[in-house]
Amino acid sequence: MDGDGALMELFAETWQYLLDADSWTGGGGLVARLLEQLLLTATALAAAMLLGLPLALWLGHLGRGGFLAVNISNVGRAIPTFALLALLVAADWPGSGDFGPYGRAGLATLIALVLFALPPLITNGYVAMREVPTDVKEAADGMGMSRRQRFRRVELPLALPVVASGVRLALVQVWATATIAALVAGPGLGRIITEGFARNDYAQGMAGAVVVALVALVLEVAAAALQRAVDPMSNAASHAASHSSSPRGVGEMSEPSTTVEEAPTGS
Repeated sequence: MDGDGALMELFAETWQYLLDADSWTGGGGLVARLLEQLLLTATALAAAMLLGLPLALWLGHLGRGGFLAVNISNVGRAIPTFALLALLVAADWPGSGDFGPYGRAGLATLIALVLFALPPLITNGYVAMREVPTDVKEAADGMGMSRRQRFRRVELPLALPVVASGVRLALVQVWATATIAALVAGPGLGRIITEGFARNDYAQGMAGAVVVALVALVLEVAAAALQRAVDPMSNAASHAASHSSSPRGVGEMSEPSTTVEEAPTGS
């Protein structure tokens, strides 16, 4: 069989695997693995946001700590995720074997994902606060706002779009990276992929990869919608556009001008 024929056969087998109800059910099915990875991703992202965003926003508000924020991001990007994951799995921490349904591998994966999510969150949080216009801050000070009030009422709402951009980036990165948990017997859709290729069942491996990619696209679209929702400029533009394009009511229709100039009369 030529290469094109083998590839088409693999696609057909992958499609058949996805259509098979047995592939989705059971403890090791696609649904169970999908829920594991979603929970792992949500937990890691929430923990990273709780750890990184308050620090980044406060440093940006003070106008200090830029060197710290940039270097934390650079160090986080430089560490190989798989190497960190392997080290964390090998560590024998108290209670790590009882980490819910995931065990030690799940705990190690969670820590690695949190560290992986911190760089975009810290960078965007800091930059978002620093990009708030100075004249806006001065106007808030002129209104008698305290630094805390200015932070909460003025700076934070204006910074939210850039912060949401960092959350969006971290979400998709964490979701995709969580797949490698299977390399250390961790939870998630990566188990479907690795088990399939280990048994030479390439259709199963491809099916797992397809689900990972599709969910990543869904998360990206949802995060983009959230980013637009918290953008005050985008909301104002949408409101203005909808207001200007709304049809006038019957009673609001303007009458055409019927003014007629008097012709000059002869003497």
